[in-house]
Amino acid sequence: MSSQAPAPTGLAEDPVACLVRKLRVRDKVTDAEADILRNAVAKVEEFPAGRTLVVPEQKLDQSMLIVSGFAARYKDLRNGQRQITDIHVSGDFTDLHGFVLKRLEHHIGTLTPLRMAMVPHDRLTRISEEHPHLLRMLWLSTLIDAAIQRERMLSIGRRSAVARVAHLMCELYTRLSLVNEVDGLSFSLPITQMDIADVTGLTSVHVNRMLRELRDRKLVTFRNATVEIHDLAGLERVADFDRSYLFLESHPR
Repeated sequence: MSSQAPAPTGLAEDPVACLVRKLRVRDKVTDAEADILRNAVAKVEEFPAGRTLVVPEQKLDQSMLIVSGFAARYKDLRNGQRQITDIHVSGDFTDLHGFVLKRLEHHIGTLTPLRMAMVPHDRLTRISEEHPHLLRMLWLSTLIDAAIQRERMLSIGRRSAVARVAHLMCELYTRLSLVNEVDGLSFSLPITQMDIADVTGLTSVHVNRMLRELRDRKLVTFRNATVEIHDLAGLERVADFDRSYLFLESHPR
């Protein structure tokens, strides 16, 4: 795509490396296709924790790809109560569906300091017109986002409190494994218990009790912004965790 702008320079890391790793779990992505995604990035910006990036009804002309850090997709009520519908990690687009919708009905905000790659919608349009396989792979990403949110609804509606917290830990471990951000059975999770409460539909006090229960059962410890899983199989049993909703198998798309 010679008409595309050159990839951003002066970066310490490849802004699409984690995205490409995730996509390559599910299908073959060529080096040329990776370059096309890389060239779609106009710039990389840094944001502090606690920053709102997108608000409902905001007109969108770009989509955001996480290079590093954690972000949340959430909705809130007039009284300030917040429900996080997804935690986004490195390699996730936070608002790729905004490319077609042109606005969102929910917020996107940072949970931690964040590096975000900005992909203008006109470059996504070019990909959709000239590279149908990449278009399908990006579409796949939005479909997996939807599957994750359906699983979140199941957790809040039917799983016990301890199973909700256990399930979130299993899911984040699996998703972070895809982008090489785990160390054995440990991973960094620099978010608050209130953030976990807003994901699981619990109170912060209840989350604290459930984390203590999981620790006492020697399944997982969450301390100093680090999750250490002691018994993955046992944690998955408590969570009733079935990773099939993450669609980790490779197929031609």
